[in-house]
Amino acid sequence: MRSMEGIVTIVQEGRFQLTDDVGVSHLCILDRNAAAEPGQLAPLQRRQARVRVRYTRPRNLIGFLIHSVALAG
Repeated sequence: MRSMEGIVTIVQEGRFQLTDDVGVSHLCILDRNAAAEPGQLAPLQRRQARVRVRYTRPRNLIGFLIHSVALAG
């Protein structure tokens, strides 16, 4: 499993956009078994919080499948 840090910039239900340190935005989709809930994403976006996500990149999705979201620090 890979990890990445960035800023939560857009949220819609269980999907969000994460912008990394070089300015690239990534589509992120919460896994149904993720260690995070969709309701936790909007406050992160409002704060423009820097987070670390653990993800996989499935062949059948355009974005990253997110398994955990934590505040970076």
